[in-house]
Amino acid sequence: MHDDRNLVEARLKRVLNERIRPAIYPVSVPLEVAVWHAPDEPVPVAEGLAATPEPITAGTEWGRPWGTSWFTVTGTVPREWSGRIVEAILDLGFEEDRPGFQCEGLVYRPDGTPVKGLNPRNQWVRVATPAGGGEEVRLHIEAASNPIILGHNEFRPTRMGDKETAGTAPLYRLTRMDLAVFDKTVWDLVMDLEVLGELMLELPVDSGRRWELLRALERALDAVDLQDVNATAAAARAELAGVLAAPAVPSAHRISAVGHAHIDSAWLWPLRETVRKVARTTSNMTALLEDEPDFVFAMSQAQQWAWVKEHRPEVWAKVVKAVAAGRFVPAGGMWVESDTNMPGSEAMARQFVHGKRFFIDEFGVDNEEVWLPDTFGFAAGLPQIIRAAGSKRLLTQKISWSQTNVFPHHTFLWEGIDGTRIFTHFPPIDTYNASMRGGELAHAARNFKDKGVARHSLAPTGWGDGGGGTTREMVAKAARVRDLEGSPAVTWETPADFFAKAEAEYAHPPVWVGELYLELHRATLTSQAKTKQGNRRSESLLREAELWAATAAVRAGASYPYRALDRIWKTVLLHQFHDILPGSSIAWVHREARRTYEGVAAELNEIIDAAQRALAGDGGGELIFNGAPHERHGVPAGGAARAAEAGGTPARERDGGGYVLQDERLRVEIDGRGLVVSARDLLRDRESVAPGRAANLLQLHPDFPNKWDAWDVDEFYRNTVTDLTEADEVRLEESAVVVTRSFGSSTVTQRLSVAGGRLEIDTEVDWHETEKFLKLAFPLDVRADRYASESQYGHSFRATHVNTSWEAAKFEACNHKFVHVEEPGWGVALVNDSTYGHDVTREVDEEGTTTTLRASLLRAPRFPDPETDQGTHRFRHALVPGAEIGDAVREGYAINLPERRVPGGAPVEPLVTVDDDAVVVTAVKLADDESGDVVVRFYESRGGRARATLRTGFPVAEVVTTDLLERPTGEPQRAGDGIPVTLRPFELVTLRLKRA
Repeated sequence: MHDDRNLVEARLKRVLNERIRPAIYPVSVPLEVAVWHAPDEPVPVAEGLAATPEPITAGTEWGRPWGTSWFTVTGTVPREWSGRIVEAILDLGFEEDRPGFQCEGLVYRPDGTPVKGLNPRNQWVRVATPAGGGEEVRLHIEAASNPIILGHNEFRPTRMGDKETAGTAPLYRLTRMDLAVFDKTVWDLVMDLEVLGELMLELPVDSGRRWELLRALERALDAVDLQDVNATAAAARAELAGVLAAPAVPSAHRISAVGHAHIDSAWLWPLRETVRKVARTTSNMTALLEDEPDFVFAMSQAQQWAWVKEHRPEVWAKVVKAVAAGRFVPAGGMWVESDTNMPGSEAMARQFVHGKRFFIDEFGVDNEEVWLPDTFGFAAGLPQIIRAAGSKRLLTQKISWSQTNVFPHHTFLWEGIDGTRIFTHFPPIDTYNASMRGGELAHAARNFKDKGVARHSLAPTGWGDGGGGTTREMVAKAARVRDLEGSPAVTWETPADFFAKAEAEYAHPPVWVGELYLELHRATLTSQAKTKQGNRRSESLLREAELWAATAAVRAGASYPYRALDRIWKTVLLHQFHDILPGSSIAWVHREARRTYEGVAAELNEIIDAAQRALAGDGGGELIFNGAPHERHGVPAGGAARAAEAGGTPARERDGGGYVLQDERLRVEIDGRGLVVSARDLLRDRESVAPGRAANLLQLHPDFPNKWDAWDVDEFYRNTVTDLTEADEVRLEESAVVVTRSFGSSTVTQRLSVAGGRLEIDTEVDWHETEKFLKLAFPLDVRADRYASESQYGHSFRATHVNTSWEAAKFEACNHKFVHVEEPGWGVALVNDSTYGHDVTREVDEEGTTTTLRASLLRAPRFPDPETDQGTHRFRHALVPGAEIGDAVREGYAINLPERRVPGGAPVEPLVTVDDDAVVVTAVKLADDESGDVVVRFYESRGGRARATLRTGFPVAEVVTTDLLERPTGEPQRAGDGIPVTLRPFELVTLRLKRA
């Protein structure tokens, strides 16, 4: 037989596109349309419905950037359509390929009942099934004219990302507003042809099944009268029935399809628009669940559920009903799908506390699965947090985006820094927006790394990022491949059902130890510095607010601000979403974030001030409150006391120019260029700065990645560097050296001082560069093959060498409060108050091996925010020569939790103390159930074993260990003089103390 594959395949493509698909709606009549444009921000539904619209016709432009227009469509079903299915086709001017990234709409009935959302892949609304003829149709559309930010010219700078700069010119042209007959037979034929045609292209050319499909498709096309598709569609379908009925082979890969709409809580749209995106998507999904009995939909992010409940109660009622039926599934158990690299220990824990508690309180659902399909890598401290929250499984597909190395497993156990293991699945379909296309399904089966020992994988199915969810076409395709020869077998299932099957079939999965590092999007550790600073400072203030409010409640009977703290925590957690905290959202999002963080700081400082005043009393003098977990300057951790004033460190001029700063532990030499040429540990008589090098060196790189500007820094940025060694001024100011530099259009002022064996560096940058990367470098005279950087509840080690591609790919990585390098017996720490990105490299010359540590300060990408980081920024770092890992932990907390001076005369004893500095207390608070119990959380911080005694400054009736949600995990014990604790390396413990 001659090979005519190309001929038949080309015929199928053209006939589908030009004849059969258009015949789905064989006859239509126009609707009458009127519109009212909201003057500014979106209005309540009742106001939009009550507004007086003006007539508008198809072809008319509408919709200023970020505007809202309320369309009213009216019409009458023709009587000759009696007995037929009728739908309204509502095309707002969509571009077909970008659902969720452009204009959208939510359809309402006149009484305010939501019907469904509109997007490019979901333009229909069912009007009658079947029609009686003569029905009056009246629908209202809340239409959002959101601009296309990530358009055809990807990553080009645009001013459309902020309402304040986007202009007012209309963006869209109304295309089609019709009533139409829906021919389900033709629609089913389209589904048949798409499924079989897509499957055929994935099969080997030498397989009999491919040729069977080709011939069946050819017969079906022959059966279609191209001049009367509707009359011949059934005959064409009959030609395909046999090949569609052939069952899958017993060894076929099994795919659990989960209806899904990954909705970014903010990204190329502001938070307020996400509220509406969620309402549109949930409306679509509840409608689809009513139509499709096998379909199951899962939605993560408790914040988005809360938005629906608060802002769209009419949609919420439908969601609650679908949840009760077990088919609309709360997933993930987190407040948002957060970044997991940068959030601090307590914040990461509270993501689960607030997310899980919402689902438990609203639906009685306690998730065991963590759902993070799009997060940019996963810190090694996360498994223990997942387990401590009562969960045990993780799903993500983002690691498939790594540019350098291919991850070796799809189903495995992920082991964290403390040894906790979490059953983890990466969907081999390599997308969280699956659409049930044959190419996707075949890729999942071919790509699955665990063949031979496992055969199940998961496919998150539905349009996402900007929402939309699963469509009826996806459900129809899934039905056809449920049991189809040549295809993986697809079944709609909940995440829990999938994980149960995957665990049952894979008794001994492989183990991956340590972080799940994404070899991409590394610049998200630096972009939008003020957002990152707002996050870090909010985390620190929340720690203090809980600590001092709890102390004031127990010591002074003050009221504990339960409601305020709950609300503020949720605000901070929302802003840890994986496109807000990483700095990859539009300008509008980060402008609002800066304002939000300012409000958070003001409110938390009021809570802290009120509590400390209640504790300090009315006596004369001044108290120092220490919110850090370690004693300092004679003030106990979590307490307050009078403290002697710390005098300034004397400074003197340096031979050859510059200055010398020195205390009893450290001598620092700063040359005439304002660079640190010596930092000598006087206790060990050991130099920190690499021979012939200078520290506190600002370095400027060009920074224009190949794509994903705000997200990526590509390794070639290192090829070109400018050392900023020229100083405008180096002067002595009291006991500090002040250095001023200028470069490009920017200036930097640094203040260097020595205290407590630390070199403290305050850096203020007035930044006006474009596509540049600013680093702060410390070449250290340390030979280190690895280094430590703080993560949640501990630290991780990374190599300083690049022996393998896995190590070389980690050329930019995340730290929290410290990075630490050491030789046996001696090390150096760099601590910070708000930066996350860093790199560590090593050099070898005739002098020996040295290690260079660089903190990443600022970037200046132009997409999606063309003004990223322009303006003034302040950073605080401290170099700590001679530091052991415990010193790095202590100094990291100290720089983030400065002492507070409060008038008063009554020293404050801590609520709790621990007699081993290796055990770090991360939270002291009152229990969330408002019982008055005190909750204390702590962890082993140095990577070793610890035995300690926790003592309380108040009478305790009993103590019990709990999970993160403060639910008991052990038996209550009577409390004696102290509570003995024994901890494994990096072990996290939560205790609930019932007050006597």
